[in-house]
Amino acid sequence: MKVTKYSGELVHYDEQKLINSLRKSGADKAVAEAIVKKIESELYEGIASKKIYKLAFQLLKNISNAHAARYNLRTALMGLGPAGFFFEKFIAKLFQEQKFQTKTNISLNGKCISHEIDVVLKKEKTISMIECKFHSGQDAKTDVKVPMYILSRFNDVKDIKHHLFMPNETISDCIIVTNNRFTSDAIQFGECSGLKMWSWDYPLKKGIKDIIDLYLVYPITCLTTLTQIEKDKLLILDCITVKDLVANSLILNEIELSHNRIKNVLKEANQLLS
Repeated sequence: MKVTKYSGELVHYDEQKLINSLRKSGADKAVAEAIVKKIESELYEGIASKKIYKLAFQLLKNISNAHAARYNLRTALMGLGPAGFFFEKFIAKLFQEQKFQTKTNISLNGKCISHEIDVVLKKEKTISMIECKFHSGQDAKTDVKVPMYILSRFNDVKDIKHHLFMPNETISDCIIVTNNRFTSDAIQFGECSGLKMWSWDYPLKKGIKDIIDLYLVYPITCLTTLTQIEKDKLLILDCITVKDLVANSLILNEIELSHNRIKNVLKEANQLLS
């Protein structure tokens, strides 16, 4: 049986890969295998992987909203667009959980020109700049031109003293973050140039998906009990993560949810964080 990927490439259907992805969402072995059995009864030659994902997501949602939310994580990151402004804020939240000080969307003068920096981090005496490359398409990759361009920006600001968290501080590291993946050339160039690269699944076992699960910092966009319009309203109100929502649940009144809806949303949120 062949499956059509997002890129149009045909690959062999992999039952174990589907089971593993369902297990990672929190579903136990019996549930994952039952869902896969149901999906396999609807497979046909050349079926789109996107359709398999939608079938799995819906079946998982019927069992547990929190499991479906975890399963939906990569799509949820793309919901932090379309321009990626909220993705930058989300990345800052991930570093805050790791005890970094952060600032977002700041302007710095370099040796030659001024630059808009997505995120600046500080822990102890080390200060890093983060440049985010956001993609709204599932199969898009960040190619080598991006780290080449960002390296030139980093070189322009790194030796200049700035008022960042305190006066007269300098930036010593540069991190490039994407919600999807890097091409192999981009990774090779970045590593050779001393840039730090961070994507959905890179570095191995330390990618964005791993850090999200480790620190339970899920984007608000992963919740299945909210509509897209409601998620957009929460993002505008600076409610970026599920932790933000649980810490300030009264914000759900501001977007005019009913009492029963609020109860269901908070139930899913707390299950996701448990």
